[in-house]
Amino acid sequence: MTHKQLIQNIKDKQSFLCVGLDVDLEKIPPFLLKYEDPIFEFNKRIIDATKDLAVAYKPNIAFYECHGPKGWESLKKTLDYIPNNIFTIADAKRGDIGNTSNYYAKTFFEYLDFDAVTIAPYMGVDSVTPFFEYENKWVIMLALTSNKGALDFQFTTDLKGEKLFEKVLRKSADWGDEKKLMYVVGATRAEKIADVRKIAPKHFFLVPGIGAQGGSLDDVANYGWNNDCGLLVNSSRGILYAGNDENFAVNSRNIALNIQQQMSKIMKEKKFV
Repeated sequence: MTHKQLIQNIKDKQSFLCVGLDVDLEKIPPFLLKYEDPIFEFNKRIIDATKDLAVAYKPNIAFYECHGPKGWESLKKTLDYIPNNIFTIADAKRGDIGNTSNYYAKTFFEYLDFDAVTIAPYMGVDSVTPFFEYENKWVIMLALTSNKGALDFQFTTDLKGEKLFEKVLRKSADWGDEKKLMYVVGATRAEKIADVRKIAPKHFFLVPGIGAQGGSLDDVANYGWNNDCGLLVNSSRGILYAGNDENFAVNSRNIALNIQQQMSKIMKEKKFV
């Protein structure tokens, strides 16, 4: 998906919602376990309930690969079921070099045909370059995450006072422009989103942490908005596990609709229509 197409989808749906498809078999409604593929059945119903509200879906690969070949089959079926005009993100957090990186890119961009994949940039430019070689595919690089452990490394400073996450942003800006590169920026550190936006004014941010993790959508928009919206805000647990009976997808839709309506209000205030 191109940069232009993504922006148009956001405008058309008045939404910058990304739904995280992190399927935990211990949390899905029990009646689904009787199906041959309960993971796909759950995802199918979530997609049907939210596809007019979401501009992106983000399966977390760990929730699939832990089930071995059957999990990969569920992932492939889920990806094939998502409408072609919705942005798809492989939340894989890969990061390696040489042929390993080439084959990761081949897996997610050729075999599975995702639009984007999350990458950990710790090993440097050669861990990212193979992913940039695919046309209309995106790298989403970890920059400032929402977990507690982010404090262990991301905020450490060098002798010049530059924080590690700032160094990652400035250095990687030479690797890919706003039409190929996004950044993961956590909503639970909303005030820091402004710092990231100063360094990366044109790039999209994938923002986890609203809903179950407690991040504020208004704060994310206040600190992170740019002229192209520049935000994909993810909600996973808050939408997925809104209900536990046969009507669970209705509850999931209601949560997603509430978020979309908040987003539409923000977009109107920003005159992004």
